[in-house]
Amino acid sequence: MRKQFVKTISKLFKKDKKIVMLLGDIGVFGFRNLFKLYNKRIYNIGILEQSMISLAAGLSNEGMKPIVHTIAPFIVNRAFEQLKIDFGYNRLKGNFVSIGASYDYASLGCTHHCPEDINLMHNIPNMQIVVPGNSDEFNDLFNQSYNKENPTYYRLSDHENDKKFKVKFGKSNYIDNKSKITIVAIGPVLNNLYPLIKKYSLNLIYLTTIRPFDQNVFKKILKKNSSVLIVEPFYSGAVNNEINNSFRNRNLKIKNISVPFKFLTNYGDKKQHDKKLGFTLENFEKRIKELKKLS
Repeated sequence: MRKQFVKTISKLFKKDKKIVMLLGDIGVFGFRNLFKLYNKRIYNIGILEQSMISLAAGLSNEGMKPIVHTIAPFIVNRAFEQLKIDFGYNRLKGNFVSIGASYDYASLGCTHHCPEDINLMHNIPNMQIVVPGNSDEFNDLFNQSYNKENPTYYRLSDHENDKKFKVKFGKSNYIDNKSKITIVAIGPVLNNLYPLIKKYSLNLIYLTTIRPFDQNVFKKILKKNSSVLIVEPFYSGAVNNEINNSFRNRNLKIKNISVPFKFLTNYGDKKQHDKKLGFTLENFEKRIKELKKLS
């Protein structure tokens, strides 16, 4: 998605003169043309993430539209207080685009892992959360949402879905096969799930926006006593809470496949981590068969 990120932002820079960009020591080469053309609107702040967020807040307060970009743990963990107070509390407009979330940078170890980002951002009132599944979805969702009044967090991955939906900010895509089992897939986990949706004629709710949460689609698809399997490429919590808080009276049987709530201490690439943590077609099919027995 990084190449599309550069294309999307480069086009918007030409159209919207209020956009400014702050980089946390990554993306400098990718955005080299913007540095040449708009050197008063794009800055490499370096590894000063807390200052970068506060600087973005000041720019937003003056009517600019900041885009902040660096690796997920350095936006979310290191600068959480600034995100919460400067943007969340003050309801300032701003866009925070991360790369490398969960274990996309697996071989770099714990300092570069961030499976907790969605839950942390979900705990900031007013923070909108976007998890695109491929480059086209990112382009559409960013164009639809970057100018909203609330701050927005975008979680990018280098691993993309082949299946393409026409996505809309704040809305979920769905397939209603009238099944008792519904798969809730978030962002780039869909690739290994979509063949199983077709094979077993399951319902699918595909989320690319976690907040605002699209209650209408869930109301339509989730019937009383139905089974739900949430597949999310991060620690469980945010999506579970949204569903439980909205549908307490439907007696749903909810199961999760998510990143285990522990530190990831193994080295290797993302595919090796996916296999160890159960993000494979084989494990998804095993869990679906278990659900079918219970339904």
